[in-house]
Amino acid sequence: MALRPILLCLAIAWGLPLAASAQVISGIDTAPPQTLAAARAGQTANPALSYRQKRKPEKPPVAWMRLVTYPGPLGDMHGYLATVPEQKSRVPAIIWISGGDTAIGNFWSPQPRSNDQSAAAFREAGMAVFYPAVRGLNGNPGQVESYFGELDDLVAATRWLKSQPYIDPERVYLGGHSSGGTMALLAAEYASEWAAVFAFGPVTDPQLYGNGLWGVQPVAATDNAGQRLRAPYLWLDSITIPTLVLEGDDGNAIDIAEFRKVNHNPKARFHVIEGCSHFSILRPGSEMIVRAIQDGAVNDLMLKDRFELACE
Repeated sequence: MALRPILLCLAIAWGLPLAASAQVISGIDTAPPQTLAAARAGQTANPALSYRQKRKPEKPPVAWMRLVTYPGPLGDMHGYLATVPEQKSRVPAIIWISGGDTAIGNFWSPQPRSNDQSAAAFREAGMAVFYPAVRGLNGNPGQVESYFGELDDLVAATRWLKSQPYIDPERVYLGGHSSGGTMALLAAEYASEWAAVFAFGPVTDPQLYGNGLWGVQPVAATDNAGQRLRAPYLWLDSITIPTLVLEGDDGNAIDIAEFRKVNHNPKARFHVIEGCSHFSILRPGSEMIVRAIQDGAVNDLMLKDRFELACE
């Protein structure tokens, strides 16, 4: 999969979108008949190289966000939990996966509307926001498995969040941006733990990120089975929950077009929004989703043919 590898790595290193990443695994253009969960059964991660972040996350300097641990398949895992002060009733929540290397970091500082990667719109609307660190990152046990065991960590994080007394377990959502959006989409294909999934700017296959996320190629070029299990392009039929994918026309629009070509699942909808970039779509897109959650109208979003957002 030659995709201008030097430019691609530079783009990832600088947090830029993949403007022309529509290539997928050579020779594969239709989804396998089985589900992703069934295909993964009995398989191992088999990462190309070993990578682990040893540094633990810092304690947030604000009262409304705290460092917590959740029980994962490999042991206790770190995460940040942002809540609304003095919650008196159960509230909806979203689990958020950031872009880049998907590690957790400074989600408490204000970010510009043109590039708000903190998911602040959900918290400001009264929702709880959980940012789980997955295996191999932020001092967590294990090593990076590049879109394999991380999905099990997200399931574990979701179940822990649902068990909290102030969370409405029927209204727990999953969202992510860029590489985190790719992980969120793959998670929607793997499990049905969430009321809905919202993925901003995913790609058809994380192999397209090259060495840009963790300094290693996610899966060996010779591991065709491993590549298939990580490519959301191939498992759209596995989705059983509402899954909305959004991207700006100045972003990974080619990937969204490729998803739309092969998607026949009404549970998944893919939209390119005019006048938005890979980053500027985040805040207005999140605000639109928040309103739908508040109004109990998430399913209505799935029926729309197009969206208009005011992106900066």
